[in-house]
Amino acid sequence: MSLRAKAKWTNWSRNVTSTPRRVANPETVDDLVQLITSASQAGLPVKPVGAGHSFTDIAATDGVQICLDQLTGITDIDYNSCLVSVLGGTTLAELNTSLAAAGLALENLGDIDRQTITGAIATGTHGTGGKFGGLATLVRGMTMITADGSRLRCSDAEHPDIFAAARIGLGALGVITELTLQCVPAFRLRAVEGPRRLDEVLDSFNDLIAENDHVDCHWFPHTDHTLIKRNNRVPHDHVAQPLPRWRYLLDDELLSNGVFEGINRVGWLRPSLIPRINQLSSRALAPREFTAASYAVFTSPRRVRFTESEYAVSREAIGPVLQALRTWIDDHDERICFPIQVRVAAADDIWLSTAYRRETGYIAVHQYFKIDHRRYFAAFESIVAEHHGRPHWGKLHTLEAEQLWQLYPRFEHFIQIRDRLDPGRTFDNAYLRRVLG
Repeated sequence: MSLRAKAKWTNWSRNVTSTPRRVANPETVDDLVQLITSASQAGLPVKPVGAGHSFTDIAATDGVQICLDQLTGITDIDYNSCLVSVLGGTTLAELNTSLAAAGLALENLGDIDRQTITGAIATGTHGTGGKFGGLATLVRGMTMITADGSRLRCSDAEHPDIFAAARIGLGALGVITELTLQCVPAFRLRAVEGPRRLDEVLDSFNDLIAENDHVDCHWFPHTDHTLIKRNNRVPHDHVAQPLPRWRYLLDDELLSNGVFEGINRVGWLRPSLIPRINQLSSRALAPREFTAASYAVFTSPRRVRFTESEYAVSREAIGPVLQALRTWIDDHDERICFPIQVRVAAADDIWLSTAYRRETGYIAVHQYFKIDHRRYFAAFESIVAEHHGRPHWGKLHTLEAEQLWQLYPRFEHFIQIRDRLDPGRTFDNAYLRRVLG
């Protein structure tokens, strides 16, 4: 196990920094138990950190920062049930390729795969699809180290109340060392992408959700143009028709990353040009169709740094929220290069899930990381507040425990589990004090 002295840590979007007193890389679970026990006895806070892809300070600490990048890989596969056990430091990218080699896959994914599986689970990471839940709904069991150094296994059958809380646990209950995930046989997705008018999308969005497995909408502010991505499942033995290499390099590397970085830099320096840039960018969208392995379609390289806020609302509120956002943007001198993203998810029963017992629409706003996002995000928050919006735990929001208590029917039960597992607040930090009280 390696231990380093005080060092500055910065998240991916560079909007959060902290200076842990120590940085530890445990090589075994026994190392991790020793770290947590000694830190707890010394009164030092402990915080596991994944890939730093959260935009909030949920992973920040001035105590002991634990990196799990030595605890990675699949530990067990049950091919009959498609249950897979994986160590907590494994990134989604690593997991996807390992599952593919075993003829398996996760049934749904978000559009970024740099996160660790435990970081993605803890913050409520999700993809899109009216019949599919977030990543935490795939968890069938987990093992975590609690504040007193105990190894606690929970599932629907073992400590079901803890399991209901810990599947989206915000890092507040313990350090997850292993997850058992419900996977599915590997499959391919047929992707159909192309432009549509915003009003047309709003009028037909329910039909789009019903007719397609996965729908992802990107609306370009200052325009009435959107990009619609429709992904539908085909059997794994369906003939793959991936994008030609040149098209992938042109669209996903050059245009979506290289050129888009340049566009945002121009917008940062000359904000008045952004509406014209968005008009040109949205009109330049070329339709495309391809079929590839599910994880290769779900995820995309995202190298342009940004800040993000995302709220979950009822499915019926998607249209009113977008209309209100369009009105606010038209009425204010705010320049926004990044598209506004709209996705959906099925209701679930996880206590702190943004989709708890609600068929959900997700609306995400972004801003280039060098541009001040505060007025834009504040306006967005005021709009979604009228629709009982629940913030993504890993993305920027200003809500506090008193407000969140009203949005989550099982919030009090989560706090009771936390009081039981971590009465001394070993896993506490400023973010958890704000959102949990």
